[in-house]
Amino acid sequence: MIDFGIEVGEKATFAKTIAESDIYLFAGITGDFSPNHVNDQFMKKSDYGQRIAHGLLTLALSSTTSTMVAARSLAESAEYFPVSLGYDHVRFLKPVFIGDTLTVNYEIVDLNPETFRSRSKIEVVNQRGEIVMVGEHLMKWVK
Repeated sequence: MIDFGIEVGEKATFAKTIAESDIYLFAGITGDFSPNHVNDQFMKKSDYGQRIAHGLLTLALSSTTSTMVAARSLAESAEYFPVSLGYDHVRFLKPVFIGDTLTVNYEIVDLNPETFRSRSKIEVVNQRGEIVMVGEHLMKWVK
């Protein structure tokens, strides 16, 4: 029987304010220089009125919370450790603007000892309490 070193209901939280430099660094890493993200004049004419962060930048912040859970697991059970299998049901519900402070809430909702997998719920909220992104994270536990 696998000892995950964590339990269903376990949570992790991470908060970060999105800076203009975050957007440019992410654009440089990914090559996504869409005007949505890097052209202020273009976006001033849009319904948003300003540049928006990459959706995947928002999703990437959840990696921090999964790493926090993995660290707890490793501290409790050195036999198995988690690796990401991917993200399901990801939806970007509201735009993220430069200066928004995002809080990622990550919760383990299922641990399956037969498949050596876990499933977690992700919810990202901004400083106004608006949900900007939701999704699920799947991890496989390996020796």
